[in-house]
Amino acid sequence: MARSTGTGKKMVVWGILGLLIVGLGGFGTANFGGTVNSVGKVGDRDIDANAYANALTSEISRFEQQIGQPMSIAQAEQIGIPERVLGQLFNQAALDNETARLSLSVGDAAVREQLLSIPSFQGLDGTFDSASYRATLSRVGENPTSFEAGLREDLSRTLLQGALTTGITMPEAYGDVVVEWIGERRTISVAILDQNALLLGTPVPTEVNIKEQYDATPEAYTTPETRDVSYVWLTPAMLADEVDLDEDSLRQIYDENIEQFIQAERRLVERLVFGTAEEAAAASERLAAGESTFEDEIAARGLQVIDTDMGDVSRADLGRAANDVFSLDVDGVSDVIETDLGPALFRVNGLLEATEVSFEEARDDLSIEMAADAARREISDMLEDIDDLLASGATLEEVAQETRMELGTMGWTPASEEPIALYTDFDAAVQAASTDDFPEVIQLSDGGIFALRLNEIVPATLKPLDEVRDQVIADWQVKESARQMLVRAQELESQVAAGTPLADLELPMETFDAITRQDFISTMPEGFIDAVFAPELKAGTTTLVQGAGQVVIASIDAVMPPEDTEENAAIADSYITSAAQGAAQDVIAAFSNALRARDGVSINDTAISAIHAQLP
Repeated sequence: MARSTGTGKKMVVWGILGLLIVGLGGFGTANFGGTVNSVGKVGDRDIDANAYANALTSEISRFEQQIGQPMSIAQAEQIGIPERVLGQLFNQAALDNETARLSLSVGDAAVREQLLSIPSFQGLDGTFDSASYRATLSRVGENPTSFEAGLREDLSRTLLQGALTTGITMPEAYGDVVVEWIGERRTISVAILDQNALLLGTPVPTEVNIKEQYDATPEAYTTPETRDVSYVWLTPAMLADEVDLDEDSLRQIYDENIEQFIQAERRLVERLVFGTAEEAAAASERLAAGESTFEDEIAARGLQVIDTDMGDVSRADLGRAANDVFSLDVDGVSDVIETDLGPALFRVNGLLEATEVSFEEARDDLSIEMAADAARREISDMLEDIDDLLASGATLEEVAQETRMELGTMGWTPASEEPIALYTDFDAAVQAASTDDFPEVIQLSDGGIFALRLNEIVPATLKPLDEVRDQVIADWQVKESARQMLVRAQELESQVAAGTPLADLELPMETFDAITRQDFISTMPEGFIDAVFAPELKAGTTTLVQGAGQVVIASIDAVMPPEDTEENAAIADSYITSAAQGAAQDVIAAFSNALRARDGVSINDTAISAIHAQLP
């Protein structure tokens, strides 16, 4: 398979440099001052407390994005995030210690080149802006001297890492093996055997069969633990119809939020700012002559399209450029326009017509919002009286009689679907309750309130056979039909092995030509692809794949190697690169561990605890 050479080696070095640049993005974003200066050291190299706090916060944020919910420091500790971050910092410190011992450092030119390439320090024209540089560092409590020293240290560490990983590659055979596995093609013919193919039709159980099924799967016929609960509750929706709506108040809400209801005509606009009028005029001429595109001009200034995007703007947002921009059609580019930022070209990507929702049109929605808000306030005003009632020993039944709260009872299980059981606050309270608890008012997410009493916990109970007989029979029939279908399929598979063509089985058939392990066939049972691509199956063999209510007899008609395509070559290169990077990381980790063992490691548990205490 044709492919480029040296990819793995190059990607290892550039991958490490990329991690360095990304790491600079969070530099100095936290400040744990006072006596907390270091969380540990390797040899003579201290690990700064701020560096640990920033790295830990970044790692927790990254994990929060993956799971889609906030994470506390206690939860992070449970899954080992702090230990992992500390390990990475100790490895870095060990490498920094070694670069200092070897007197290994980069020159000023390398530091300058790296500094100029950091996007956060660039102006609108895409070049380094010293004012932006100093302002950015100042916002995070940093100064150029210490930042540039840290940058030099990072680049020096990268030199050492590069020396360690130079020459680490993986053989081409590694990529070939992966592609041969992923890209192998097979043509599969299938015969589908279902309930209709059973010679005796739907099986009928005996009493012995029914009893055996019941005894074998008691969990299927057991009611879950049930919590017998009494509760009172009140929500804004229960009171909304009783709220008197004040027309003047509705009008006031409308006026205070007028921008939501009346929006001026807007444009989706991109703005490309130039350093001089001459540069802007030259770009405008190239665009007019068709010699370049707006994207070309953006790239020529070292920017990306997102850097020029102004979003949706009104005339007021554009100032002196408003008339010219609003006269453009979609994809139109303006002439050079002087702006507060300098000469610029504007491009229009979309038109957003003016919208207006009158008070009369908005009134119903405003009424719902106002009624709900008033109901929430009314419920809030009731809280103290209801708390007093419960504190005085009033039962839930008495609270329901003396207030507007509604009384209810239920046998709660995790599958309950009563309206109040749809609130997670209620479910959590039920699960945490004990029969000795006194009812207390708990708020719901929509501004409602409730109080509950756990009367009894009914343990999980096996239902009598007579009560679930129909279900037991149905379950046995499904199980027995599957068994009979498998037996029948095995008989038919034996016939195919003896030379009977699959088509002669008089079953529904289908053929899948040149499929790969990456394909998905929705009409086939789960696990079909894995089954027909089992390595031991050769052309001319068969296998059975069971599914819900069916058994598939699959015949391997042909086994073919992967296609020789650019896509497969790219896959091979990607796996070679990935493996080489993994090997390089292993080498760096092993070297760092050896340095830590040689130079000694100390950990400041007090400092670490102090940092954790300041995190949510």
